[in-house]
Amino acid sequence: MDIFSAAVMLFLIMDPMGNLPVFSSFLRHIEKKRRRVILIRELLIALAIMLLFLFTGESILNFLKLQRESISIAGSIILFLISLKMIFPTQEQEKQSAAGEEPFIVPLAIPLLAGPSLLATLILFAHQDTSRMLDWSLAVILAWAVSAIILMFGEVFERLIGERGLKAIERLMGMILLMLAVQMFLNGIQSYLLHIK
Repeated sequence: MDIFSAAVMLFLIMDPMGNLPVFSSFLRHIEKKRRRVILIRELLIALAIMLLFLFTGESILNFLKLQRESISIAGSIILFLISLKMIFPTQEQEKQSAAGEEPFIVPLAIPLLAGPSLLATLILFAHQDTSRMLDWSLAVILAWAVSAIILMFGEVFERLIGERGLKAIERLMGMILLMLAVQMFLNGIQSYLLHIK
């Protein structure tokens, strides 16, 4: 996997278009200037957590004595489930913070941006090839930067695309993520079969 492919996968998992309405609901009651400060802070915290998991991922796997194939297959299943939720969203009401309460780390940085599936994917990247940590870091920063731009200009995107447009884009992203999940699953199975021969 090259830097661009990795960045696209991470961007799809972050799902900034799908998270736009949720971010808006949490920040709606906060003053506009303060809202931007909070958003920048949460984005930077999320990036720090992503890089931390990327660079400690190999140590975590070694400590747990997990094989690369098991992580690949488990990661593909998580991505598969997330992609299904993106394609077939439920009618559950979005959680909103209490009026006047300022979100800190949870839920914006974690789990909306740096969620379990993204962190598991970063651990998988680190385990696949430790010699390419610079590549994986660039992929993380690229995906995060595009997501940050979308979220920072969320109001503009919501006005331009509209609610239906956002839903359509999220479902399209879900379809792409679904295909990536299936490919990751097949790669894991193929690698395991070669390993036991």
